[in-house]
Amino acid sequence: MSAPDEHALNRGEEDEMAEMEEEEEDEGVEMEEEGADGDAEKKVYVPGIEPLQPGEELEMDRSAYRMYHECQTGAPCLSFDVMKDGDGDGRQQFPLSMLLCAGTQAETALKNRLLVMRMHNLHGTEKENEEEESSDEESDEEEEDKKPQLELAMMPHYGGINRVRVTQCGELPLAAVWSDKGQVEIFDLRPQLEAVHSSAAMATFVQQQKEATPLFSFSGHMSEGFAIDWSPKVPGRLVSGDCRKNIHVWEPREGGTSWQIDQRPFSSHSQSVEDLQWSPTEATVFASCSVDQSIRVWDIRAPPNSMLSANEAHSSDINVISWNRSEPFLLSGGDDGLLKVWDLRQFKTGRPVASFKQHCGPVTSVEWSPVDSSVFAASGADDVISQWDLSVESCDVGARVEGVKDLPPQLLFLHQGQSEIKEIHWHPQMPGVMISTALSGFNVFRTISV
Repeated sequence: MSAPDEHALNRGEEDEMAEMEEEEEDEGVEMEEEGADGDAEKKVYVPGIEPLQPGEELEMDRSAYRMYHECQTGAPCLSFDVMKDGDGDGRQQFPLSMLLCAGTQAETALKNRLLVMRMHNLHGTEKENEEEESSDEESDEEEEDKKPQLELAMMPHYGGINRVRVTQCGELPLAAVWSDKGQVEIFDLRPQLEAVHSSAAMATFVQQQKEATPLFSFSGHMSEGFAIDWSPKVPGRLVSGDCRKNIHVWEPREGGTSWQIDQRPFSSHSQSVEDLQWSPTEATVFASCSVDQSIRVWDIRAPPNSMLSANEAHSSDINVISWNRSEPFLLSGGDDGLLKVWDLRQFKTGRPVASFKQHCGPVTSVEWSPVDSSVFAASGADDVISQWDLSVESCDVGARVEGVKDLPPQLLFLHQGQSEIKEIHWHPQMPGVMISTALSGFNVFRTISV
């Protein structure tokens, strides 16, 4: 089914939408216009095709979502990562819970925080007619029981946090943090995790709160950066890249609380390294993308030059990449607004196997689904999150909604409502659940498409 069928948007006059302002933060919505017979006509709003007219707003169509929640953390978090928990994989039964680690970019360096969040009691989005039928019977207590809950453990961190990535190294839950003070730091998250699971531990944590002290830090990059990734194959192995084009590989020492970092950088890029991704299948291989418009694949056994490269992979800066977990595909997104899928078996040709131009601004985040190798998502500076399925062909698509016939059949869904979306992640233990962060806060949602 195509995105417009599932994510219709309402366009109505501002005074008609007043009661929806709290939910207008997102997305899909039926557009209502009065026809000659006075009946409301549903129309689809697709970003970039037809702009909203003066006095028109978007109203969320909650029936397009299986779950939708919003969250605020004070200062905006421009990066976050999902922490795996012990509640099992493949869970879909509501209410759901999740653990996130995030870092803030506050107005001043002293006001930044490294956060661990526990979101729980996350219920699904009920159909409107079900809500109407049950509204008279449902008590205030039952409504209160369905309110989402948030526990937040914050550690002061000097310097804005550019990117956060988490891993489990033995018994240690670790966060790697790239900050604007030009350092990469590793933090032990056990105190925060204990705090978000216990009110007594939280009280102690708050009383003893002090600036975050890293287990380990590295200032050898000589400039700030954004690119960082933990190896999924070797616990504790890390790679980090900076705005001066240099990449360093970190090898964990015995004990898991210190690292050996080769001072000789991987340096085939000519400009800032924007993102890094380890291969999910080969322990010594990682990929990088850069402002120099190239994507490179490296083997740490053969430094310092890349073994494969696609030069001019995009027509401008390449911001983000994602490595498919089960297929030899790389996904990339750039300032040109393009999403490109690369088959590593044909990488030397310099031609992607698929290319999509749906976003009207630079792509800010991309990620393959952890459970479906043909599905991926992307976010853009156009304040849109798109969901895609490469397995869909034109012949698979039924009747298209009038006015949006030119949309690619692989496009499943367009999610809106946030301002300046910075990063998205699928939850690895909850099929179809996505989390996104923006200047306007977090969204946690699952669409009916995935």
